[in-house]
Amino acid sequence: MPSWPRSLRALVSALVLALGLTGCAAFRSYDRELTGTLNYAMAGNVDGAIKTLDSNNASNDRDLLYYLELGMLQRLGNRYPDSQKTWTAANMRMQAEDSLSQVSSLVRGGSSYLLSDKLRTYEGYDYERVMLLTYIALNHLALGDYENARVAIKQTHELEAVIAEQRAKQLAEVQDEAKKRGARTSFKELNGYPVQSIDNPEVNALMNSYQSALSHYLAGFIYEALGELSLAAPGYRLANELHPGVPLLEDALSGLEERLHAPDDGKVDVLFLVASGTAPAIHSQQFNLPVLSGYRWVLVPISFPVIAPTAWAPRPTALAVDGVRSVPLAAITSVDLMARRRLKDDMPSIMLRASVRAAASAVAQVQTQRSADRGNNAAGLAALVVTLGSVLMNSADDRTWRTLPSDISIARARLPAGVHSVTIQTPQGPRSAQVDVKGRHAVIDFWLLGNQLYGYHPGTQTGEASR
Repeated sequence: MPSWPRSLRALVSALVLALGLTGCAAFRSYDRELTGTLNYAMAGNVDGAIKTLDSNNASNDRDLLYYLELGMLQRLGNRYPDSQKTWTAANMRMQAEDSLSQVSSLVRGGSSYLLSDKLRTYEGYDYERVMLLTYIALNHLALGDYENARVAIKQTHELEAVIAEQRAKQLAEVQDEAKKRGARTSFKELNGYPVQSIDNPEVNALMNSYQSALSHYLAGFIYEALGELSLAAPGYRLANELHPGVPLLEDALSGLEERLHAPDDGKVDVLFLVASGTAPAIHSQQFNLPVLSGYRWVLVPISFPVIAPTAWAPRPTALAVDGVRSVPLAAITSVDLMARRRLKDDMPSIMLRASVRAAASAVAQVQTQRSADRGNNAAGLAALVVTLGSVLMNSADDRTWRTLPSDISIARARLPAGVHSVTIQTPQGPRSAQVDVKGRHAVIDFWLLGNQLYGYHPGTQTGEASR
Protein backbone atom coordinates (compact mmCIF):
# COMPACT_ATOMS: atom_id res chain seq x y z
CA MET A 1 0.00 0.00 0.00
CA PRO A 2 2.93 2.49 0.22
CA SER A 3 2.28 3.88 -3.27
CA TRP A 4 -1.47 4.26 -2.78
CA PRO A 5 -2.95 7.69 -2.03
CA ARG A 6 -3.56 8.51 1.62
CA SER A 7 -7.36 8.39 1.25
CA LEU A 8 -7.21 4.92 -0.27
CA ARG A 9 -4.81 3.68 2.40
CA ALA A 10 -7.17 5.03 5.06
CA LEU A 11 -10.11 3.23 3.47
CA VAL A 12 -8.18 -0.05 3.28
CA SER A 13 -7.02 0.24 6.89
CA ALA A 14 -10.53 1.02 8.10
CA LEU A 15 -11.99 -1.88 6.13
CA VAL A 16 -9.45 -4.40 7.43
CA LEU A 17 -9.83 -3.18 11.00
CA ALA A 18 -13.61 -3.17 10.81
CA LEU A 19 -13.86 -6.69 9.45
CA GLY A 20 -11.35 -7.88 12.03
CA LEU A 21 -13.36 -6.37 14.87
CA THR A 22 -16.88 -7.20 13.72
CA GLY A 23 -16.66 -10.02 11.18
CA CYS A 24 -20.09 -10.78 9.76
CA ALA A 25 -21.73 -8.30 12.15
CA ALA A 26 -20.89 -5.57 9.66
CA PHE A 27 -23.31 -7.19 7.18
CA ARG A 28 -26.00 -8.06 9.73
CA SER A 29 -29.63 -7.14 9.05
CA TYR A 30 -31.16 -6.61 12.46
CA ASP A 31 -34.59 -5.81 11.05
CA ARG A 32 -34.68 -9.15 9.23
CA GLU A 33 -33.55 -11.03 12.35
CA LEU A 34 -36.25 -9.54 14.58
CA THR A 35 -39.07 -10.21 12.12
CA GLY A 36 -39.09 -13.92 12.96
CA THR A 37 -38.87 -13.26 16.69
CA LEU A 38 -41.77 -10.81 16.60
CA ASN A 39 -43.89 -13.12 14.44
CA TYR A 40 -43.66 -15.83 17.11
CA ALA A 41 -44.55 -13.34 19.86
CA MET A 42 -47.54 -12.02 17.90
CA ALA A 43 -48.74 -15.61 17.49
CA GLY A 44 -48.57 -16.16 21.27
CA ASN A 45 -45.47 -18.37 21.17
CA VAL A 46 -43.05 -16.69 23.59
CA ASP A 47 -40.77 -19.75 23.80
CA GLY A 48 -40.50 -19.82 20.01
CA ALA A 49 -39.67 -16.11 20.01
CA ILE A 50 -36.87 -16.66 22.54
CA LYS A 51 -35.46 -19.63 20.61
CA THR A 52 -35.39 -17.57 17.42
CA LEU A 53 -33.68 -14.71 19.26
CA ASP A 54 -31.08 -17.16 20.63
CA SER A 55 -30.44 -18.70 17.22
CA ASN A 56 -29.69 -15.26 15.80
CA ASN A 57 -27.28 -14.57 18.67
CA ALA A 58 -25.35 -17.82 18.87
CA SER A 59 -22.09 -16.14 19.87
CA ASN A 60 -21.12 -16.13 23.54
CA ASP A 61 -20.35 -12.41 23.15
CA ARG A 62 -23.96 -11.28 22.86
CA ASP A 63 -24.58 -7.60 22.41
CA LEU A 64 -26.75 -5.17 24.36
CA LEU A 65 -29.77 -5.57 22.08
CA TYR A 66 -29.95 -9.29 22.81
CA TYR A 67 -30.48 -8.58 26.50
CA LEU A 68 -33.00 -5.82 25.85
CA GLU A 69 -35.10 -8.09 23.60
CA LEU A 70 -34.75 -11.17 25.81
CA GLY A 71 -35.83 -9.29 28.94
CA MET A 72 -39.03 -8.13 27.26
CA LEU A 73 -39.83 -11.61 25.92
CA GLN A 74 -39.31 -13.09 29.39
CA ARG A 75 -41.65 -10.44 30.72
CA LEU A 76 -44.29 -11.43 28.16
CA GLY A 77 -44.03 -14.94 29.57
CA ASN A 78 -44.55 -13.59 33.11
CA ARG A 79 -40.99 -14.58 34.07
CA TYR A 80 -40.39 -11.41 36.02
CA PRO A 81 -37.33 -12.50 38.04
CA ASP A 82 -35.65 -13.76 34.86
CA SER A 83 -36.52 -10.52 33.10
CA GLN A 84 -35.05 -8.49 35.96
CA LYS A 85 -31.82 -10.49 35.85
CA THR A 86 -31.53 -10.00 32.09
CA TRP A 87 -32.32 -6.29 32.18
CA THR A 88 -29.95 -5.72 35.09
CA ALA A 89 -27.20 -7.12 32.87
CA ALA A 90 -28.32 -4.80 30.05
CA ASN A 91 -28.34 -1.78 32.36
CA MET A 92 -24.84 -2.62 33.59
CA ARG A 93 -23.63 -2.82 29.99
CA MET A 94 -25.05 0.61 29.31
CA GLN A 95 -23.25 2.04 32.31
CA ALA A 96 -19.94 0.24 31.76
CA GLU A 97 -17.06 2.58 30.94
CA ASP A 98 -13.97 0.45 31.38
CA SER A 99 -10.86 1.15 29.33
CA LEU A 100 -11.41 -1.72 26.91
CA SER A 101 -14.89 -0.55 25.92
CA GLN A 102 -13.61 3.00 25.51
CA VAL A 103 -10.83 1.89 23.15
CA SER A 104 -13.26 -0.29 21.19
CA SER A 105 -15.73 2.58 20.92
CA LEU A 106 -13.06 4.96 19.68
CA VAL A 107 -11.74 2.50 17.12
CA ARG A 108 -15.16 1.63 15.78
CA GLY A 109 -16.17 5.26 15.85
CA GLY A 110 -13.22 6.06 13.60
CA SER A 111 -14.07 3.19 11.27
CA SER A 112 -17.67 4.37 11.05
CA TYR A 113 -16.51 7.68 9.60
CA LEU A 114 -15.05 5.82 6.61
CA LEU A 115 -17.28 2.76 6.36
CA SER A 116 -20.56 2.36 8.22
CA ASP A 117 -22.44 3.35 11.38
CA LYS A 118 -23.10 -0.37 11.88
CA LEU A 119 -19.51 -0.60 13.12
CA ARG A 120 -20.26 1.68 16.06
CA THR A 121 -20.70 0.02 19.43
CA TYR A 122 -24.43 -0.08 20.15
CA GLU A 123 -25.00 1.67 23.47
CA GLY A 124 -28.79 2.06 23.30
CA TYR A 125 -30.65 5.17 22.21
CA ASP A 126 -31.58 7.71 24.86
CA TYR A 127 -35.26 6.77 24.94
CA GLU A 128 -34.34 3.08 25.14
CA ARG A 129 -32.14 3.70 28.17
CA VAL A 130 -34.94 5.55 29.95
CA MET A 131 -37.60 3.02 28.95
CA LEU A 132 -35.38 0.20 30.24
CA LEU A 133 -35.39 1.72 33.73
CA THR A 134 -39.14 2.34 33.46
CA TYR A 135 -39.78 -1.30 32.63
CA ILE A 136 -37.44 -2.46 35.38
CA ALA A 137 -39.64 -0.41 37.73
CA LEU A 138 -42.75 -2.07 36.24
CA ASN A 139 -41.22 -5.50 36.87
CA HIS A 140 -40.67 -4.57 40.53
CA LEU A 141 -44.30 -3.45 40.75
CA ALA A 142 -45.47 -6.74 39.23
CA LEU A 143 -43.60 -8.45 42.05
CA GLY A 144 -45.13 -6.11 44.64
CA ASP A 145 -41.80 -4.42 45.42
CA TYR A 146 -42.55 -0.69 45.59
CA GLU A 147 -39.29 0.23 47.30
CA ASN A 148 -37.11 -1.08 44.49
CA ALA A 149 -39.55 0.32 41.93
CA ARG A 150 -38.90 3.70 43.58
CA VAL A 151 -35.14 3.21 43.15
CA ALA A 152 -35.49 2.39 39.44
CA ILE A 153 -37.88 5.25 38.68
CA LYS A 154 -35.64 7.70 40.53
CA GLN A 155 -32.79 6.58 38.28
CA THR A 156 -34.83 7.63 35.24
CA HIS A 157 -34.87 11.23 36.56
CA GLU A 158 -31.11 11.18 37.08
CA LEU A 159 -30.50 9.64 33.66
CA GLU A 160 -32.62 12.26 31.92
CA ALA A 161 -30.50 15.03 33.45
CA VAL A 162 -27.31 13.35 32.24
CA ILE A 163 -28.74 12.84 28.73
CA ALA A 164 -29.77 16.50 28.47
CA GLU A 165 -26.21 17.58 29.22
CA GLN A 166 -24.70 15.02 26.84
CA ARG A 167 -26.98 16.00 23.97
CA ALA A 168 -26.10 19.69 24.31
CA LYS A 169 -22.38 18.85 24.12
CA GLN A 170 -22.90 16.46 21.22
CA LEU A 171 -24.75 19.05 19.18
CA ALA A 172 -21.95 21.57 19.67
CA GLU A 173 -19.31 18.99 18.71
CA VAL A 174 -21.17 18.01 15.53
CA GLN A 175 -21.54 21.63 14.49
CA ASP A 176 -17.82 22.32 15.11
CA GLU A 177 -16.71 19.17 13.28
CA ALA A 178 -18.99 19.87 10.32
CA LYS A 179 -17.62 23.41 10.07
CA LYS A 180 -14.02 22.14 10.07
CA ARG A 181 -14.71 19.52 7.41
CA GLY A 182 -17.15 21.58 5.34
CA ALA A 183 -19.63 18.70 5.64
CA ARG A 184 -23.40 18.63 5.33
CA THR A 185 -25.55 18.15 8.43
CA SER A 186 -29.09 18.80 7.14
CA PHE A 187 -30.94 15.69 6.02
CA LYS A 188 -33.42 17.96 4.21
CA GLU A 189 -30.73 18.40 1.56
CA LEU A 190 -30.81 14.66 0.93
CA ASN A 191 -32.80 14.35 -2.28
CA GLY A 192 -35.57 11.79 -1.94
CA TYR A 193 -35.34 11.27 1.82
CA PRO A 194 -38.84 10.84 3.39
CA VAL A 195 -38.54 13.96 5.54
CA GLN A 196 -42.14 13.74 6.77
CA SER A 197 -41.42 10.43 8.49
CA ILE A 198 -39.31 12.20 11.13
CA ASP A 199 -40.17 15.88 10.70
CA ASN A 200 -43.89 16.40 11.24
CA PRO A 201 -46.12 18.16 13.79
CA GLU A 202 -46.53 15.10 16.04
CA VAL A 203 -42.79 14.44 16.21
CA ASN A 204 -41.93 18.10 16.67
CA ALA A 205 -44.47 18.44 19.50
CA LEU A 206 -42.27 16.24 21.72
CA MET A 207 -40.00 18.16 24.09
CA ASN A 208 -37.22 15.69 23.27
CA SER A 209 -36.77 12.05 22.32
CA TYR A 210 -36.25 10.52 25.74
CA GLN A 211 -38.72 11.94 28.29
CA SER A 212 -42.11 10.26 28.39
CA ALA A 213 -45.31 11.11 30.22
CA LEU A 214 -45.55 7.42 31.12
CA SER A 215 -42.30 7.39 33.12
CA HIS A 216 -43.20 10.53 35.05
CA TYR A 217 -46.81 9.56 35.67
CA LEU A 218 -45.57 6.21 36.95
CA ALA A 219 -43.10 8.06 39.19
CA GLY A 220 -45.96 10.09 40.61
CA PHE A 221 -48.00 6.94 41.22
CA ILE A 222 -45.11 5.14 42.97
CA TYR A 223 -44.31 8.10 45.20
CA GLU A 224 -48.01 8.52 45.97
CA ALA A 225 -48.28 4.85 46.94
CA LEU A 226 -45.37 5.37 49.32
CA GLY A 227 -46.97 8.49 50.80
CA GLU A 228 -44.35 10.90 49.41
CA LEU A 229 -46.49 13.86 48.39
CA SER A 230 -43.57 16.21 47.70
CA LEU A 231 -42.16 13.80 45.10
CA ALA A 232 -45.44 12.58 43.63
CA ALA A 233 -46.59 16.07 42.62
CA PRO A 234 -43.55 16.86 40.41
CA GLY A 235 -43.94 13.50 38.67
CA TYR A 236 -47.58 14.15 37.78
CA ARG A 237 -46.79 17.77 36.89
CA LEU A 238 -44.08 16.85 34.40
CA ALA A 239 -46.31 14.15 32.90
CA ASN A 240 -48.86 16.91 32.21
CA GLU A 241 -46.18 19.13 30.66
CA LEU A 242 -44.97 16.32 28.39
CA HIS A 243 -48.51 15.35 27.33
CA PRO A 244 -50.79 18.32 27.97
CA GLY A 245 -54.55 18.50 27.74
CA VAL A 246 -55.32 14.98 29.04
CA PRO A 247 -57.98 15.03 31.82
CA LEU A 248 -56.70 11.77 33.34
CA LEU A 249 -53.26 13.28 33.85
CA GLU A 250 -54.67 16.57 35.12
CA ASP A 251 -56.87 14.76 37.67
CA ALA A 252 -53.89 12.83 39.01
CA LEU A 253 -52.21 16.09 40.01
CA SER A 254 -55.25 18.09 41.15
CA GLY A 255 -56.63 15.26 43.28
CA LEU A 256 -53.33 14.16 44.82
CA GLU A 257 -53.70 15.70 48.27
CA GLU A 258 -57.32 14.60 48.59
CA ARG A 259 -56.39 11.00 47.78
CA LEU A 260 -53.53 10.95 50.27
CA HIS A 261 -55.79 12.12 53.11
CA ALA A 262 -58.83 10.03 52.17
CA PRO A 263 -59.93 7.37 54.70
CA ASP A 264 -59.17 3.74 53.90
CA ASP A 265 -62.39 2.36 52.38
CA GLY A 266 -60.90 -1.02 51.52
CA LYS A 267 -60.64 -0.25 47.84
CA VAL A 268 -57.55 -0.45 45.67
CA ASP A 269 -56.27 2.47 43.57
CA VAL A 270 -55.50 0.61 40.33
CA LEU A 271 -53.39 1.98 37.48
CA PHE A 272 -53.94 0.12 34.21
CA LEU A 273 -51.30 0.28 31.46
CA VAL A 274 -52.30 -0.91 28.00
CA ALA A 275 -49.51 -1.12 25.43
CA SER A 276 -49.99 -1.95 21.77
CA GLY A 277 -47.85 -2.83 18.75
CA THR A 278 -44.07 -2.80 18.61
CA ALA A 279 -41.43 -0.11 18.21
CA PRO A 280 -40.89 0.85 14.56
CA ALA A 281 -38.29 -0.83 12.40
CA ILE A 282 -35.39 1.02 10.84
CA HIS A 283 -34.74 0.29 7.17
CA SER A 284 -31.63 1.00 5.16
CA GLN A 285 -32.30 3.09 2.05
CA GLN A 286 -29.77 4.24 -0.51
CA PHE A 287 -29.34 7.82 -1.70
CA ASN A 288 -26.75 9.44 -3.96
CA LEU A 289 -24.55 12.15 -2.52
CA PRO A 290 -22.79 14.41 -5.06
CA VAL A 291 -19.17 14.99 -4.00
CA LEU A 292 -16.62 17.25 -5.67
CA SER A 293 -13.31 15.40 -5.95
CA GLY A 294 -10.64 17.54 -7.52
CA TYR A 295 -12.30 18.88 -10.66
CA ARG A 296 -14.84 16.08 -10.95
CA TRP A 297 -18.26 15.55 -9.42
CA VAL A 298 -18.74 11.99 -8.23
CA LEU A 299 -22.07 10.49 -7.20
CA VAL A 300 -21.45 8.31 -4.17
CA PRO A 301 -24.21 5.90 -3.08
CA ILE A 302 -24.68 6.11 0.69
CA SER A 303 -27.39 4.40 2.72
CA PHE A 304 -29.26 6.21 5.46
CA PRO A 305 -31.62 4.94 8.16
CA VAL A 306 -35.31 5.40 7.40
CA ILE A 307 -38.06 4.62 9.88
CA ALA A 308 -40.65 2.49 8.19
CA PRO A 309 -44.37 3.13 8.60
CA THR A 310 -45.50 1.38 11.76
CA ALA A 311 -47.34 -1.87 11.13
CA TRP A 312 -51.01 -1.69 12.00
CA ALA A 313 -51.60 -2.37 15.68
CA PRO A 314 -54.94 -2.86 17.48
CA ARG A 315 -54.77 0.28 19.61
CA PRO A 316 -57.25 0.08 22.48
CA THR A 317 -60.37 2.21 22.33
CA ALA A 318 -61.96 1.49 25.73
CA LEU A 319 -61.53 -0.49 28.95
CA ALA A 320 -64.26 -2.04 31.10
CA VAL A 321 -64.16 -3.75 34.49
CA ASP A 322 -66.46 -6.67 35.33
CA GLY A 323 -68.41 -6.09 32.13
CA VAL A 324 -70.32 -3.10 33.44
CA ARG A 325 -67.97 -0.34 34.54
CA SER A 326 -66.36 1.71 31.78
CA VAL A 327 -63.02 3.27 32.72
CA PRO A 328 -61.59 6.17 30.64
CA LEU A 329 -58.51 5.11 28.67
CA ALA A 330 -56.03 7.80 27.61
CA ALA A 331 -53.03 7.57 25.28
CA ILE A 332 -50.01 8.76 27.25
CA THR A 333 -46.80 7.83 25.40
CA SER A 334 -45.81 6.88 21.85
CA VAL A 335 -42.50 5.07 21.57
CA ASP A 336 -43.03 5.27 17.82
CA LEU A 337 -42.89 9.09 17.96
CA MET A 338 -39.95 9.02 20.39
CA ALA A 339 -38.01 6.81 17.97
CA ARG A 340 -38.73 9.20 15.10
CA ARG A 341 -37.69 12.21 17.17
CA ARG A 342 -34.48 10.38 18.12
CA LEU A 343 -33.62 9.81 14.47
CA LYS A 344 -34.42 13.41 13.60
CA ASP A 345 -32.14 14.66 16.40
CA ASP A 346 -29.36 12.25 15.36
CA MET A 347 -29.51 13.03 11.65
CA PRO A 348 -26.98 15.92 11.80
CA SER A 349 -24.29 13.58 13.17
CA ILE A 350 -25.36 10.80 10.77
CA MET A 351 -25.12 13.25 7.86
CA LEU A 352 -21.71 14.44 9.06
CA ARG A 353 -20.27 10.92 9.10
CA ALA A 354 -21.93 10.10 5.77
CA SER A 355 -20.44 13.22 4.16
CA VAL A 356 -16.96 12.28 5.36
CA ARG A 357 -17.39 8.73 4.04
CA ALA A 358 -18.68 9.98 0.71
CA ALA A 359 -15.73 12.34 0.30
CA ALA A 360 -13.21 9.59 1.12
CA SER A 361 -14.95 7.18 -1.23
CA ALA A 362 -15.05 9.74 -4.05
CA VAL A 363 -11.32 10.44 -3.76
CA ALA A 364 -10.58 6.71 -3.62
CA GLN A 365 -12.68 6.10 -6.75
CA VAL A 366 -10.95 8.86 -8.70
CA GLN A 367 -7.46 7.77 -7.60
CA THR A 368 -8.23 4.13 -8.36
CA GLN A 369 -9.37 5.03 -11.87
CA ARG A 370 -6.23 7.09 -12.42
CA SER A 371 -4.07 4.19 -11.27
CA ALA A 372 -5.88 1.87 -13.66
CA ASP A 373 -5.41 4.33 -16.53
CA ARG A 374 -1.67 4.37 -15.83
CA GLY A 375 -1.46 0.58 -15.82
CA ASN A 376 -0.77 0.33 -12.08
CA ASN A 377 -0.94 -3.36 -11.06
CA ALA A 378 -2.40 -2.42 -7.66
CA ALA A 379 -5.45 -0.87 -9.33
CA GLY A 380 -7.39 -4.16 -9.34
CA LEU A 381 -6.92 -4.72 -5.63
CA ALA A 382 -7.68 -1.07 -4.92
CA ALA A 383 -10.90 -1.34 -6.91
CA LEU A 384 -11.88 -4.40 -4.86
CA VAL A 385 -11.24 -2.50 -1.64
CA VAL A 386 -13.32 0.44 -2.81
CA THR A 387 -16.11 -1.95 -3.83
CA LEU A 388 -16.11 -3.70 -0.43
CA GLY A 389 -16.10 -0.35 1.31
CA SER A 390 -19.07 0.71 -0.80
CA VAL A 391 -20.97 -2.43 0.21
CA LEU A 392 -20.53 -1.49 3.86
CA MET A 393 -21.52 2.11 3.19
CA ASN A 394 -24.65 0.92 1.43
CA SER A 395 -26.06 -0.57 4.61
CA ALA A 396 -27.31 1.87 7.24
CA ASP A 397 -27.51 0.98 10.91
CA ASP A 398 -30.90 -0.66 11.46
CA ARG A 399 -30.37 -1.70 15.08
CA THR A 400 -33.06 -0.66 17.56
CA TRP A 401 -34.99 -2.20 20.46
CA ARG A 402 -37.94 -3.69 18.56
CA THR A 403 -39.81 -5.42 21.41
CA LEU A 404 -40.71 -2.12 23.02
CA PRO A 405 -44.40 -1.34 22.44
CA SER A 406 -45.41 1.29 19.92
CA ASP A 407 -48.02 3.10 22.01
CA ILE A 408 -49.03 3.07 25.68
CA SER A 409 -52.35 4.16 27.19
CA ILE A 410 -53.41 4.30 30.83
CA ALA A 411 -56.61 4.08 32.88
CA ARG A 412 -57.17 4.48 36.60
CA ALA A 413 -59.93 3.25 38.89
CA ARG A 414 -60.71 2.45 42.51
CA LEU A 415 -61.80 -1.17 42.77
CA PRO A 416 -62.75 -3.50 45.62
CA ALA A 417 -59.92 -5.91 46.50
CA GLY A 418 -60.21 -9.26 44.78
CA VAL A 419 -60.51 -10.76 41.31
CA HIS A 420 -61.96 -8.70 38.49
CA SER A 421 -62.58 -9.24 34.80
CA VAL A 422 -60.98 -6.61 32.58
CA THR A 423 -62.09 -6.21 28.96
CA ILE A 424 -60.19 -4.07 26.48
CA GLN A 425 -61.98 -2.99 23.34
CA THR A 426 -59.84 -3.09 20.20
CA PRO A 427 -60.56 -2.69 16.49
CA GLN A 428 -60.29 -6.49 16.30
CA GLY A 429 -62.87 -7.03 19.03
CA PRO A 430 -62.80 -7.37 22.83
CA ARG A 431 -59.86 -8.92 24.71
CA SER A 432 -60.39 -10.03 28.31
CA ALA A 433 -58.31 -11.13 31.30
CA GLN A 434 -58.75 -11.82 35.01
CA VAL A 435 -56.78 -9.71 37.48
CA ASP A 436 -56.38 -9.94 41.24
CA VAL A 437 -55.85 -6.64 43.04
CA LYS A 438 -55.02 -6.07 46.70
CA GLY A 439 -53.45 -3.51 49.01
CA ARG A 440 -54.04 0.21 48.60
CA HIS A 441 -52.33 0.55 45.20
CA ALA A 442 -51.79 -1.77 42.25
CA VAL A 443 -50.36 -1.52 38.74
CA ILE A 444 -51.77 -3.86 36.11
CA ASP A 445 -50.24 -3.74 32.65
CA PHE A 446 -51.27 -5.36 29.38
CA TRP A 447 -49.82 -5.53 25.90
CA LEU A 448 -51.91 -5.99 22.75
CA LEU A 449 -49.53 -7.71 20.34
CA GLY A 450 -50.96 -9.07 17.12
CA ASN A 451 -54.04 -11.02 18.17
CA GLN A 452 -52.64 -11.66 21.64
CA LEU A 453 -53.31 -9.95 24.95
CA TYR A 454 -50.24 -10.31 27.13
CA GLY A 455 -50.01 -9.11 30.68
CA TYR A 456 -50.56 -9.72 34.33
CA HIS A 457 -51.85 -13.14 35.35
CA PRO A 458 -52.52 -14.02 39.00
CA GLY A 459 -50.22 -16.65 40.48
CA THR A 460 -47.37 -16.29 37.98
CA GLN A 461 -45.47 -13.37 39.53
CA THR A 462 -42.90 -15.71 41.05
CA GLY A 463 -41.60 -16.49 37.56
CA GLU A 464 -40.18 -19.69 36.15
CA ALA A 465 -36.78 -21.31 36.34
CA SER A 466 -33.94 -19.43 34.74
CA ARG A 467 -33.11 -20.48 31.24
